[in-house]
Parts: sequence; structure tokens; C-alpha cells
Amino acid sequence: MSKTLSPKNTSEVLAPVAEYFKVLSETSRLQILSCLRTRPMNVTEIGEATGLGQANLSKHLKVLTQAGLISRQPKGVSVYYAISDPVIFDLCELVCDRIGNQIQKRAKEFEQIKGLSTLKK
Repeated sequence: MSKTLSPKNTSEVLAPVAEYFKVLSETSRLQILSCLRTRPMNVTEIGEATGLGQANLSKHLKVLTQAGLISRQPKGVSVYYAISDPVIFDLCELVCDRIGNQIQKRAKEFEQIKGLSTLKK
């Protein structure tokens, strides 16, 4: 465990960590972050890429902006959104790797169980 997260942390210290993960706990927000990984996009482009409706998209963009994960840059009549904290992708890859490992482990366990059931026949 890192020095930042230790058993001695108070709820005051951990609350911002929980908020950060709460922002990432919404599938639509992860879709938006994924879209913005390659380049900044305006609302129309993000909507087309994600299939999210205007109102829903605006709500999620506001949350991501307030959390500091994306930045907002007006250009003419459009507003472009871009990743402001690229470390987010390291975190997502770490989580995806862990989930992938867990799925592989479960698949192996399932195959072992399946092998045992065929022995009984």
C-alpha cells in the first residue's frame, strides 16, 4: 500500500479519493474519456461517438470538468473538450488489466470444474 493510502487515513483525507472514484464509476463518463483519448472534441462529436443525448452528455461533461479530468476550451461557436489529466488512462489500464486477470482466473477455475463434471459421467 502506498504512503498516501494508509490505515491511519481519516475520512476527511479519503473523501476526495472516494469522490474521484465516484466520478469514474459512471459508464458514460468512461465513454467520454475514451473518446477524448485521441484528440479534443466538441459536444457534437462526443455525442456522435458515444450515442449520448445532449442533456445527458452535458451533465457528464460538467462532472468531468469539475473533477479536473477534462478541460473546456471555447473555439468560435463551439466548445472543445480535452483530457487534462492523462494519468487517468494509466489508472483505467491498471483496472482493466486486473479485471482481465480475474476473468482469466475464473475461466480456468470453470474449466477445472467442467473437467470434474465430465469425469462423473
